[in-house]
Amino acid sequence: MDLSNFHCIGCHACCREPGYVRLKKNEPDAISSFLGLSVHEFIARYTILTKDRTGLSLMEKEDGACIFLTDKGCKINSVKPLQCREFPQKWKFSGFETICGWAKKNL
Repeated sequence: MDLSNFHCIGCHACCREPGYVRLKKNEPDAISSFLGLSVHEFIARYTILTKDRTGLSLMEKEDGACIFLTDKGCKINSVKPLQCREFPQKWKFSGFETICGWAKKNL
C-alpha cells in the first residue's frame, strides 16, 4: 500500500479507534506544559498505566475515542504524541483503509 502521498483530511477517524496511545519519554512534559498543568497533574488526570506496565497511555473516552478529541479536532494537536503524528505510515493496524477518510478516497 503506497502511503507516500498521504495527507490527513481531518476526519479524526483514527482518533476514535480504541487502543493505546503510548507516550514517549518527554511527551508528558510537552503536553502538560501546553495544557498549563504540572506533569503529575497531567499524568493523574489524562493517562493510564499500560497493562504490560511498561509505560503510559492517554486515556480513552467511554466510546474508545481519545480523551483529547473534541468537536473541533485534537485539543493538543500542536504537541500530540509521535504515535499520532505517524499515522498511518508507522501504525501496524490492519484495516486502517476502512476507517481513514483519506484512504477511503485514495486507495
